Amino acid sequence: MLRVGSRAACVACRNLVANNMGVRFRIPLQKLHPLSRAIHHRYSGNGNPQRPPHRTAARYFTSMSRLPMRPPKPPPGSGGHGYQQQRNFWVARLASRLLKLRYILLGSAVGGGYTAKKTYDEWKDMLPDFSEYNWVIPDFVWELSEQIDLDKLAKALPEMEEIAKLLPDFDKIGENFTFLKSLLTSGVSLGSEVKGASGLHLLLETSGDPPLKATDSSAAVAHEAGDKQYKKSSDKEKIDQLQEELLRTQLRYQRMLERLEKENKELRKVVLQKDDKGIHQRKVKKSLIDMYSEVLDVLSDYDANYNTQDHLPRVVVVGDQSAGKTSVLEMIAQARIFPRGSGEMMTRSPVKVTLSEGPHHVAMFKDSGREFDLTKEEDLAALRHEIELRMRKSVKEGQTVSSETISLSVKGPGIQRMVLVDLPGVISTVTAGMATDTKETIFSISKAYMQNPNAIILCIQDGSVDAERSIVTDLVSQMDPQGKRTIFVLTKVDLAEKNLASPSRIQQIVEGKLFPMKALGYFAVVTGKGSSAESIDSIKDYEEDFFQNSRLLRDGMLKAHQVTTKNLSLAVADCFWKMVRESVEQQADVFKASRFNLETEWKNNYPRLRELDRNELFEKAKNEILDEVISLSQVTPQHWESILQKKLWERVSTHVIENIYLPAAQTMDSGTFNTTVDIKLKQWTDKQLPHKALEVAWETLQEEFARFMAEYKGKDQDDIFDKLKEAVKDESIKRHKWNERALDSLRVIQHNALEDRSITDKPQWDAAIQFMEETLHARLKDTESVIKDMVGPDWKERWLSWKNRTPDQHIRNETKNELDRLLKLHDEHTAYLANDEVTTVRKNLEARSVEVDPMLIKDTWHQLYRRHFLQKALSHCNLCKRGFYYYQRHFVDSELECNDVVLFWRIQRMLVITANTLRQQLTNTEVRRLEKNVKEVLDDFGEDMEKKTQLITGRRVQLAEDLKKVREIQEKLEAFIEALHKEK
Repeated sequence: MLRVGSRAACVACRNLVANNMGVRFRIPLQKLHPLSRAIHHRYSGNGNPQRPPHRTAARYFTSMSRLPMRPPKPPPGSGGHGYQQQRNFWVARLASRLLKLRYILLGSAVGGGYTAKKTYDEWKDMLPDFSEYNWVIPDFVWELSEQIDLDKLAKALPEMEEIAKLLPDFDKIGENFTFLKSLLTSGVSLGSEVKGASGLHLLLETSGDPPLKATDSSAAVAHEAGDKQYKKSSDKEKIDQLQEELLRTQLRYQRMLERLEKENKELRKVVLQKDDKGIHQRKVKKSLIDMYSEVLDVLSDYDANYNTQDHLPRVVVVGDQSAGKTSVLEMIAQARIFPRGSGEMMTRSPVKVTLSEGPHHVAMFKDSGREFDLTKEEDLAALRHEIELRMRKSVKEGQTVSSETISLSVKGPGIQRMVLVDLPGVISTVTAGMATDTKETIFSISKAYMQNPNAIILCIQDGSVDAERSIVTDLVSQMDPQGKRTIFVLTKVDLAEKNLASPSRIQQIVEGKLFPMKALGYFAVVTGKGSSAESIDSIKDYEEDFFQNSRLLRDGMLKAHQVTTKNLSLAVADCFWKMVRESVEQQADVFKASRFNLETEWKNNYPRLRELDRNELFEKAKNEILDEVISLSQVTPQHWESILQKKLWERVSTHVIENIYLPAAQTMDSGTFNTTVDIKLKQWTDKQLPHKALEVAWETLQEEFARFMAEYKGKDQDDIFDKLKEAVKDESIKRHKWNERALDSLRVIQHNALEDRSITDKPQWDAAIQFMEETLHARLKDTESVIKDMVGPDWKERWLSWKNRTPDQHIRNETKNELDRLLKLHDEHTAYLANDEVTTVRKNLEARSVEVDPMLIKDTWHQLYRRHFLQKALSHCNLCKRGFYYYQRHFVDSELECNDVVLFWRIQRMLVITANTLRQQLTNTEVRRLEKNVKEVLDDFGEDMEKKTQLITGRRVQLAEDLKKVREIQEKLEAFIEALHKEK
């Protein structure tokens, strides 16, 4: 590769470069120049190894350049001329080659550095990502580390001598294993010898010859067999001692690990609580299990009937009533959080518990901001009471259990992350006080949760009762026949060991040989002594002591990994997260497809409408209703007064005509007329008129409110709000109460208006006459209509319309004709017929073969006289049009007394003043109070989701709701999947 004038320099350069580049040239040493061999021996291993090869080589070549170079011999036949020319330039060539050598060295250094950096990056990528656990190490940890006494912490750690004491004697264990091996070997040989001896004895017996006398050799064999038998018994004792020693060693290890774990937990708790205030103020990133729990909460709201579309994993805790389901869940959550009872049903609805790790041991409901400190007994009691209240509230009247889920989250140090659902216990018999369908309801709820193909079934079996009495095992076998997602838990093992005569039955249960159901794993736990006052720590200690001293574990009936709730929680958490990782992406794809279908349906059916869900539509309708209420304040005073005056007269006109005007007008003189009018007006004002006026005002306000809502409806309003608006209007009117203080003030105003009799000008007089004429004409028209209905069609209608009178109408018509002749004869007749007049009319009708009842005569007379009186009153009203001059001058003219005109003026003035007063009260007070009531009703409806669901309905609303929920579920699932991949 390098060509220089010297053979030794060439070879040395080649070796040096090859060593630096990681390549060794395989050149025979005998073929090298003597000087090259010297360099090779000195710097390839025979020289000084402490000297860096590149520095040594550089110095050697520098010294080489100072040596006088011996000219080589010219090759034969060259004549020496070319060789002499080559000798003249060897110095320049050597210098150029040395300069190139440093570039090679520099390239080697750069290449080696790049390789080192690449290796470092690969190792760095292999390390796990601890960014998800940054919340565990707050910012103040570095400050706290300066405050920690490291010497004190080092002294607290166990010494190597203490740890060495806990370690087993490996030499002794090796001797024991060697002994076991020899024992097994001797056992095999001994078995073959015994077998051979027995075969020989059998052969001698079958041959019929007498047995041979034992020789010395046979005695030696017998003695050796006895020694072996004695040795076998002693070996068995050694095996038992070895097993006990191994068990004690295992228990010592377990206690040491638990102590270290407890100390680690306490240390983490102290570190996390050092700056408690700073932790709570800092915005903590949601944990993975919290994100998953939110997805399940949204799904429960989206699909209350637990549709098969919801196939996300959760741990479903099922078991017979009082089998210990709640106790197992409390041991996993490390707190006594559930209500407790003695033999009665306590779990009345599903409870979803989200377990996660956190610095504080707290619990919180999904729909509440209160945190329950699980380290305080008063908070634990309050939490149990709140759960019991929520359960009873969710149960409908006449039922015992409910399918409504209560969502609860529990956080604390060392808690395994998972989501569990505690279901009501399965019962075999409905007892007194339960609904008749309680058993079927519990079965349906349990099946609904277990039929989820990704749900992990935690089957709880009471070990203290006979296995044949279990109901839940058959139910679980139906839902999961292959046992691919079932974990079996045997509770109350301490009672089972005490009560069962054959402990091997427990072994059959935990090995899956007693029940027909299959399971992924079998566990045996102890959840206390049955006292509700026991703490979680005392239950753990009791469980640990029991299994340490139990012969079930000592005799190998139970394996160490199958016992304690701690091992159970670890196994359930591993199974839960394995199921989540296997199924969550598939569920995300399902919701993605559902979202596409819903969006396509919306685009095809409602292309020009925004996707507003029920809450957004309610807010839109709320704004429209408030705008309509505000429009009431824009009504003009003239409009209010005209409406109020008209409606008030319609309400009181009958009373005024029938009870005030007609009785007074039938008197003989003006003094009696005025007296009667004043008395009746006073009575009317004190009792009826103010109430009637307020009723009219309230009805007018309602009608105007409804009118404005109807007008807004016609202005491109959405008809989806019709039911809501009608309900808001009805509820607002129902809640509205008129101010009672307005009644007294209105009574005084009306009384003063009716007391005034002075008409000041001619226009008022004319207005009163016009008002009187209109009123009398309306009454006369109504009276003639009544008379026509009584007598039937006249001769024109009978001839032209082919109508006939009924027999009753015929009698009425004959009676009418007879009474008309009487009125013509007595124009000034009074309002009532005398008895002799009734008899005369009846005899005249009988003479014409018309049988008539006296009461019928009087009823007919009432209507005829009413018509006669109204006709006379109208003619008198025409005469009074010129009577204002006499009224103003107080002239007494018996032929022209217009007291009735004054009466109608007083009524008209009272109507105007009352309408003005009511209008002021409406615009100043009642409209605002109605607006306030409407706002209150809308606020109440806005908080009542069931009410909104009833009032805002339709496929468009449901489609928008489904779209919103599906998008929310998909987004939360994608965020959870991303976080899950980061955690991997």
